[in-house]
Amino acid sequence: MSGHSKWSTIKHKKGATDAKRGKIFTKLIKEITVAARMGGGDPESNPRLRSALISARAQNMPKDTYERAIQKGTGDLEGVNYEEIIYEGYGPGGVAVLVECLTDNRNRTIAEVRNVFNKAGGNVGTDGCVAWMFDKKGLIIVNKEDSDEETLMEVALDAGAEDIKEETGSFEIISEPSDFDSLKDAIDEAGIKYEMAEITMIPQTLAKVEGKEAEQMIRFMDALDDSDDVQKFYSNADIPDEAFDSM
Repeated sequence: MSGHSKWSTIKHKKGATDAKRGKIFTKLIKEITVAARMGGGDPESNPRLRSALISARAQNMPKDTYERAIQKGTGDLEGVNYEEIIYEGYGPGGVAVLVECLTDNRNRTIAEVRNVFNKAGGNVGTDGCVAWMFDKKGLIIVNKEDSDEETLMEVALDAGAEDIKEETGSFEIISEPSDFDSLKDAIDEAGIKYEMAEITMIPQTLAKVEGKEAEQMIRFMDALDDSDDVQKFYSNADIPDEAFDSM
């Protein structure tokens, strides 16, 4: 069992901001469309689509909405052709930031992303400048009220989890991306609820930001959330809980 991490705290706060602003449906529809275009419309044989549909259902997206997104991706319905782009850079306090975008206009998107970085006192960097600071992992977050430590460890470790980190009110289960589906299936079969399950980018180390820089970082994340072209972003910023509470 590893020690405390701020990763899920940041993810939880950011996720709540997404939902509050009503952006999440738009972003999920894009992700479903691209996943279907790249890997086909059958979630059983398309892990990326399967993951996107899990997220869509968790947000109570109507079935006809995500089915139309799949059909646009497979070409059965006319739709927009989105391009995937990843930007790397430095946010307030020099923290590392990865930004995943889906766009139909590359010029518009880079101008918008660069503007968000600049306003926060950061800057967009070159390809590879911060990507090496993150590891691609499967991440499942389980609230402590939904499972005890012993049960969770027995199920998760037997199913291929490489680490379990204890948070104040939850557990983070981490796996290699290749083991993520089997791990999630095992947790589902055990009847354990989870708050989040996705393939994500986890920072190798965290950089503490406090005071004014913490406030700048929160506003920076809000601005990225506001962009329709930004699907997800990741940072190694370690932001105190009280900074969120004071905003």
